[in-house]
Amino acid sequence: MRAQVPGQMELDYARTLLGVRLAEFRAARQQRDRGASAIELAIITAIIVGLAAIVLIVITHIVQTRANQINQNNGQIP
Repeated sequence: MRAQVPGQMELDYARTLLGVRLAEFRAARQQRDRGASAIELAIITAIIVGLAAIVLIVITHIVQTRANQINQNNGQIP
C-alpha cells in the first residue's frame, strides 16, 4: 500500500493520460495516418487568416473615417 502524497492522484492521472496519448500517437504513426492533422491545421489556418482579414477591414474603415473627419475640419483634429 502506497502512502498518499498530496497531488499523487493527479500525477497518476496525468501519467495515464500521457500513456494513452502516446499509444494513440504510436498507432497512428504506424498506420501513416497524418492526413487528419494536415486537414485540421489547414482549417485552423483558414480561420486565423479570416480573422486577420476582418481586423484589417475594421482598422481600414476606422482610419478612413478619421481621415475624412480631419479633411472636413480643414486639417484640424476634431
